Amino acid sequence: MGEVMIRPARKTDIDHLLDMIVQYIVDFYNRPKPDERLLMELVNQLLENPASGIQFVAEEDGKLLGFATLYFSFSTLQVKRMAILNDLFVLPDARGRKLGEKLFQTCLSYIRENDFAYMTWETAKDNKVARALYNKMGGQLSEWLVYEMS
Repeated sequence: MGEVMIRPARKTDIDHLLDMIVQYIVDFYNRPKPDERLLMELVNQLLENPASGIQFVAEEDGKLLGFATLYFSFSTLQVKRMAILNDLFVLPDARGRKLGEKLFQTCLSYIRENDFAYMTWETAKDNKVARALYNKMGGQLSEWLVYEMS
């Protein structure tokens, strides 16, 4: 095994990144397979419009092992941009190597280096592995309640 590098996703990563995102959606969250065209548009949106967000990938010996996605918005209260960590996923056979921590830390460093107000994220109440990671990294439960509608 080589050294794992965390870096921003590139156009040359698209095929492998799409495969990982499908695994994340279908295998991890047990959701229907997304429309390939729409998924491609989403990934390209981030690559072509960096003001909307960024994806980081964990790479070892040319193989992608995980990814994290930050989407950007604004905090009116702090009059700054803020980031939403929407996805953090490591392939099952690469887990246990602290890649989730490395991806998370890269996202946190990115928002701090770029003077964002904060980074926020959410996870399922029953996702104990993710909650343990976020607690270990110093995450705090928000005072805000999250509402949603479809």
